[in-house]
Amino acid sequence: MSKKVVLLPGDGIGVEVVKEAEKIISYISKRYDLDIQTESHLAGGASLDAHDIPIKDEVIAACMQADAVLLGAVGGPKWDNNPSEKRPEKALLRLRKDLGLYNNLRPVTVFPSLKDASPLRPEVVDGVNLLVVRELTGGLYFGQPKGITEVDGEEVGVDTMRYSVSEIERITRAAFEAALCRRKKVTSVDKANILASSQLWRKTVIRIAEDYPDIDLEHMLVDNCAMQLIRNPSQFDVILTENMFGDILSDEAAMLTGSIGMLPSASLGEGTGMYEPVHGSAPDIAGQNIANPLATLASVALMFRYSLDHEKAASDIEASINNVLNAGFNCKDMSRHAREVLSTSQMGDKILATLKDA
Repeated sequence: MSKKVVLLPGDGIGVEVVKEAEKIISYISKRYDLDIQTESHLAGGASLDAHDIPIKDEVIAACMQADAVLLGAVGGPKWDNNPSEKRPEKALLRLRKDLGLYNNLRPVTVFPSLKDASPLRPEVVDGVNLLVVRELTGGLYFGQPKGITEVDGEEVGVDTMRYSVSEIERITRAAFEAALCRRKKVTSVDKANILASSQLWRKTVIRIAEDYPDIDLEHMLVDNCAMQLIRNPSQFDVILTENMFGDILSDEAAMLTGSIGMLPSASLGEGTGMYEPVHGSAPDIAGQNIANPLATLASVALMFRYSLDHEKAASDIEASINNVLNAGFNCKDMSRHAREVLSTSQMGDKILATLKDA
């Protein structure tokens, strides 16, 4: 039975890295006789330029009917002064909401060959292998009321940090289920000493933990967690947290690997899963064929694992990435730690060649 994957290259380097992902998807489809059909659509700034809207209803419908969505990146300074409803990021938020993508998985692995690439000492990052489980459709990014209004003659900006028990329950169970397949430790991150939403978060997590007696649960305030990620990152297995905290902490954790260009993600929920690199559109290097596509290719591996139900394909891609890095190849963002620096397209070709030789 055929599978359908929607490609949303987006803006900036998103176009370049998704192009390399297409090579891998096409090869894996043929190798394992999977009959994967891909189709590309505009999203973000590219859609604004073409259609004056961050993402069209028809594109959302195509994504909802697909087996998986691969997103490059959206945004850039070209659209920074647009009104709120005409910002490229609105496409991303709508995709998360309409697809019901409440569970964001961001694995952070320090490859042995890249220990020296981290800004931290090699002995600090040695063996780091953690998973950030981020709630994706609640909190400050979606809570109401929201907006800029005028009060007593001056502008006031309002964002609402809101969580319901059911939202906390489902992401907590996702984190505990993930931990069962790992080292069986969950660190729940909140700000329960100050925020009412965090107090409800902690109360709910404690209750759900009773259903998982084999999991070691600890609670950590977000400011302490930010410090501990630098001080002793190997202590973490699964980090469970809300939307904004997860956004910030996962970007911090990405730098443990030496570059945010190395971090993939999977957004899962009620239907179609969406996969994307954690990095942004990087307009300063767009079109130069120097962006690192490895986070996107690792996201493709997650896509095969979680949405296309093909663990062997996922493992093959991850092994190829590891083998290429072990052989000393990398891109410009990691050039100080590479025997040979490859362009975006050359890295895609190198991963593809390694897959074929496996």
